[in-house]
Amino acid sequence: MDQGAKGLGAGRTGSERGDLGQPSSRARGFSIGAVRMENPLVLAPMAGVCDAPFRLICREMGCALTYTEMVSGMALVHANTRTMEMLAISEDDHPIAVQLFGSDPGVMARAAVMVEQKGADIIDINMGCPVPKIVKNREGSALMRDPERAWAIVRAVRKEVRVPVTVKIRKGWDDYSVNAVGFAKGCVEAGADGIAVHGRTREQGYSGEADWHIIAQVADALDVPVIGNGDVTCAEDALEIMEQTGCVGVMIGRGALGNPWIFRECLHYLDTGELLPEPELYERVSMALRHLDDAVEFKGERVAVREMRKHLAWYIRGLRGAARTRDAINTSERVEELRGIMLEYLS
Repeated sequence: MDQGAKGLGAGRTGSERGDLGQPSSRARGFSIGAVRMENPLVLAPMAGVCDAPFRLICREMGCALTYTEMVSGMALVHANTRTMEMLAISEDDHPIAVQLFGSDPGVMARAAVMVEQKGADIIDINMGCPVPKIVKNREGSALMRDPERAWAIVRAVRKEVRVPVTVKIRKGWDDYSVNAVGFAKGCVEAGADGIAVHGRTREQGYSGEADWHIIAQVADALDVPVIGNGDVTCAEDALEIMEQTGCVGVMIGRGALGNPWIFRECLHYLDTGELLPEPELYERVSMALRHLDDAVEFKGERVAVREMRKHLAWYIRGLRGAARTRDAINTSERVEELRGIMLEYLS
């Protein structure tokens, strides 16, 4: 791992880190506005992933704050059926941040009011998504190239809602326009109650390594909570990003795909300094089947089968024979087929 990207402690095991091996104080929670999180662990907003069944599983594993998939502000104000369904929030799924994306301050403010009425504890504004179809509409990370518009969106949303407002940003557009610190300051001045920073530029997308130094710079510059995001794939990473950056929250995204146990492992390590063993195959398959059943109950068989294929493959990724099983999963059309494939893999 490149020490220049993450600092001198990057890539070392717990026993090699010396003073980083005293993690107990890092398990404490944090607050954004009046919303209290019982520990530092946060589930990142991931499109096509962070639906209600997955959020609840992660929460059971120790995640303190969940985010929804990013929701289009424009689609909300036009009462798009699919978009409205994304706002389903159960009583057990709190505190929760609903993430909105858009480029029109007025539309975003109207959408924020709707989200608050649906029960969101926090409203998060996406200013970091690198996906081309989002960026071309001046949304997501494109707003980091248009800070005045970005700050106008924050002001408009802040004016209309009572719940805390946060913004998720990136390092910058590319390595020639790294503006996270100034951009984040402007968001806070416009009314943001917290900032989440992904340590990559838009140009990087999800490639290369996350720059934790920029997260540290943002955390040092602001007097609101900062959540660090990028390359947290194990318990040791969670401690390390907190130690290196001073962030109060640790946002986990791709590290949780097929691995909700990462929250349990991180929380235990932050609290005790001990690494838990990885889940056994039986636990992996059992959780996968539970996730499948929850998805069917929540979305119906047709939608659940289509959306759960990727999740089931993630649960067994890297294990012996997983590639062959994945091929079978991807051609299945019914729940019973998927259940049979997973049970056969277990046997």
